[in-house]
Amino acid sequence: MNQRLASLLPQDGPQRLFMALIAVLLLGGATALLLQTPLALVPVVLVVGLLVVLTEWRVLYYLLFLTLAFSKEMSLPGGLSMDVPSEPLLLVLTGCVLVTLLMRRDGLPRRELLHPLVIMLLLMLFWSAISTAFSVDTTKSIKYLLAKTWYLVPFGLGTLLLVRRPADIWRVAGLYAISAGLTVLLTASKHAGHGFSFEGINEAVRPFYRNHVIYASVLALLLPFALYAIRSTRGATRMAWWIGLGVLLFGLVTSYTRASMLSLPVAGLFYGVIRLRQTRLVLVAALAAVLAGATYFLSQNNYMLYAPNFEKTIFNGQNFEEHLEATYKLQDVSGMERVYRWVAAGRMAAAHPMVGSGPSTFYPEYKRYTVRSFRTYVSENPEKSTTHNYFLLVLAEQGFPGVILFMILLGGTLITIETLYHRTQPGSQPRYVLLACGMSFVIIVFHLLLNELVEVDKIGSFFFINLFMLIRVGSWAKGEVVK
Repeated sequence: MNQRLASLLPQDGPQRLFMALIAVLLLGGATALLLQTPLALVPVVLVVGLLVVLTEWRVLYYLLFLTLAFSKEMSLPGGLSMDVPSEPLLLVLTGCVLVTLLMRRDGLPRRELLHPLVIMLLLMLFWSAISTAFSVDTTKSIKYLLAKTWYLVPFGLGTLLLVRRPADIWRVAGLYAISAGLTVLLTASKHAGHGFSFEGINEAVRPFYRNHVIYASVLALLLPFALYAIRSTRGATRMAWWIGLGVLLFGLVTSYTRASMLSLPVAGLFYGVIRLRQTRLVLVAALAAVLAGATYFLSQNNYMLYAPNFEKTIFNGQNFEEHLEATYKLQDVSGMERVYRWVAAGRMAAAHPMVGSGPSTFYPEYKRYTVRSFRTYVSENPEKSTTHNYFLLVLAEQGFPGVILFMILLGGTLITIETLYHRTQPGSQPRYVLLACGMSFVIIVFHLLLNELVEVDKIGSFFFINLFMLIRVGSWAKGEVVK
């Protein structure tokens, strides 16, 4: 008799979980009927939601990319902000990923967890924590550390847990391309009311994007994925990617964003560099150019020779060609405003060379270090933007050790792209994934020369995904089958 009763009971974990779920549903439903209130179902919904999150959290991971382009910054008390719905989803995913790794000790290969790129990211996070200890605004710096953590865990470790095959990364990029493509169509409908003018683009991209630069950067970083997904897929999927490519290009062209347009040929040039195995030479040349430029501008205060004429520094909002002309004549207000903040960042670094002012503290700290000769019409900075150069931002906020670690990360990543290119087979899926992630990474890095985008959820997401996908491509190149 006892054996017969025992045979009717659930025999393993999944069966017990299913029976517990049924019991919760029945109990909740009966309570709701007895009390005649739907509020009794709230615990049921929470329990079911928790079970889904813990067992199939990949749904949340994919949902993140399907909604990422629509994420919007919301202000919080204390001068802080949060991107909604992306950051709440990232918080939940961080917990899910960590729980998964604790429950599955063999979830990720040791070689991937100890990869040099992962070590560099951890060192950067460690140095950010040291800089936070000396920050001029500890609250903002701690928020930076927390945000960096819930970026690294889902976009990094979460990607390694879920993206096991090349088809998985095309799915992730495809979901993001769908949401970004929808914002292009919605933006175009508003932009058309302004005659697709250069002046009207910033208004058209709102509320999905803070400005046209972030909008164009998202479209540019997705283009390599569209290009190589077309070569990797067949049938209706391939046709969908062709349509997506057209929509992304249309949005990029009508964004009138100089850096994003220029980033595409730069990525093409880097492709030639890795084919010729010249990445190390290019990195040495770039470092030499940076050091020579810094020496020249700092010597006898030569940077003062490039102070703009306040009356002639203008914004050509109605004519994109005149806007480009003003750029190379050093009369464009957005370009010269960048110089104004670059000078301030350099002076901040000189005042705090080791630890900087602290992560996420450039504004309003930089205003004490500005040089009046470089002021422009927009120097009041009501939008509270920062340096418009991520390297200088890290230098000002985290000192020379911080920016050196970041440059080592970038150099190591570019060399990894070249190495893996010559280890993967031409025409193979790993080669296509490598090129998509590698070219996307180069596009993002090029944007960092003129903007600070790593902390922007719409762009920082793929900055880290591309990094961790290089690690996974390395596993594929070694013939390792990740279960």
